[in-house]
Amino acid sequence: MKRFNTAGTCRPNEHYMVDITERVEIIRKMVAQGDYFCINRGRQYGKTTTLEALPQALASEYTVFKLSFEGASQEAFASLPITFAYFLKSLLFNARLGLTALDEAALQVLEKATEGKDSISDLDFAYTIPMLCRANSKPIVILIDEVDQAGNYDSFLLFLGVLRKMFLSRASLPTFQSVILAGVYDIKNLKLKMRPEDEHQYNSPWNIAAPFNVDMSLSADGIKGMLDDYEADHHKGVDTAEVALWIREYTNGYPFLVSRLCQLMDEQDDWSHEGFLNAVKALLNEHNTLFDDMVKKIEQFPDLKLLLKEQLFSGESRKYNPDNKALQLAERFNIICIHDNTFSLVCRIMETRIYEYFMAEEYESEIYTAGSIEKPQFIKGDGLDMPLLLQKFSEHFNEIFRTEDGTMDTKFVEKQGRKQFQLYIRPIINGTGHYYVEAETRDETRTDLIINYNNHEYVIELKIWRGDSYNNKGENQLFEYLRLKKQKTGYLVSFCFNKGKTPGLLPSVEQDGCTLIEVIV
Repeated sequence: MKRFNTAGTCRPNEHYMVDITERVEIIRKMVAQGDYFCINRGRQYGKTTTLEALPQALASEYTVFKLSFEGASQEAFASLPITFAYFLKSLLFNARLGLTALDEAALQVLEKATEGKDSISDLDFAYTIPMLCRANSKPIVILIDEVDQAGNYDSFLLFLGVLRKMFLSRASLPTFQSVILAGVYDIKNLKLKMRPEDEHQYNSPWNIAAPFNVDMSLSADGIKGMLDDYEADHHKGVDTAEVALWIREYTNGYPFLVSRLCQLMDEQDDWSHEGFLNAVKALLNEHNTLFDDMVKKIEQFPDLKLLLKEQLFSGESRKYNPDNKALQLAERFNIICIHDNTFSLVCRIMETRIYEYFMAEEYESEIYTAGSIEKPQFIKGDGLDMPLLLQKFSEHFNEIFRTEDGTMDTKFVEKQGRKQFQLYIRPIINGTGHYYVEAETRDETRTDLIINYNNHEYVIELKIWRGDSYNNKGENQLFEYLRLKKQKTGYLVSFCFNKGKTPGLLPSVEQDGCTLIEVIV
């Protein structure tokens, strides 16, 4: 029986997976054009699964060698001649084991080139590759996964430079039809990782690479197709179209997160909306390789950490600058996505998890402690007494941050107000609910926060007070958003610097059957 898989390569006969035929066909066309290119995506974003599907898709036209540098020893990259030998022996190993169907004449070329040799000279390597390609009846394609494992070695970069030289000379000497490298870093980033202070870090040995702009995220239709396959086997009565939309909304099609949510719903045998939210909660609270690697990257690169913190807590829709190194890293690690010349966190789940990472640094703060102490009075049945919660937040915020003369640090509130509210609610919903920020409504003056608590949803807009007319505009925006979310009640938290404004709850406002409850902070 097939299952959902989040550990290693997905295989169609063993695992429920989204059909990647369209993606593979785009790559097949690039190979036919003779492109050399890199498949660079963040961890667990479908690179290896894609490479696993390629040999079979290309087998009728090409001889395909699928290699991996995962686990390659340091000795394999001790020098360029040793790397040449390691590469050719890897090809021979695959051919002898029947992993690659190589013509006998081509096999003899490899055996002769490597017999009794631990190193191979530049000249011998430059002779062997054309002879190998000439002796084989089909063009040869090289796939190398986990190239990051070799990224710290000069010999590997020199090796790529040799392949590049052969590529440029292929009109006169036969060489590989296509070379495909897969990893988190592209070759420019490999240089960056190895020597971040080196002024020559942009001199890539792989500047022949064709752009690889294939969308590897999973679409709602693709997720539905995977769930249809599951439903045909298990007959659970899953509304596959609706569940696919929920998953896509929270994951933006991030392959690991899609499969993990499906795993969790399958394990708890609950494909309802409540079951989905429980799966989201479980995912956000677990340690897994994706989240652990994400935290590692944030801690490894201080500029990346600062960028993400400013993005999450500033409330602004940030412009994308392709020359910003922190943005380059965030994009490379699939932490952000680009749209309309702005960037945002790649998906709701990743954003919430990164929020939690930053929040954990301030769990001893006064506002967090206040929320933790006040928690019991906010629980009302299986939901939250949101008006009381907002009232108490306003009281605590003013006690902590407003000075004796009634003034408040404007710059602090503009930068920290939203963050302080999130710190306050975190211990209140901990263990039972979660929250996320609606990326589509984020701007410098407004942020919509959605709290899910025991299958109840609370829509809260956080904004800076800019006067009555602006406030009325904000109320209308929230009413419109409530109708979009099919909610009857919304909440507005207005951070106000006007001494004439008394903190606390305002009278509720009604519009077209919806109620708006506002608190002045």
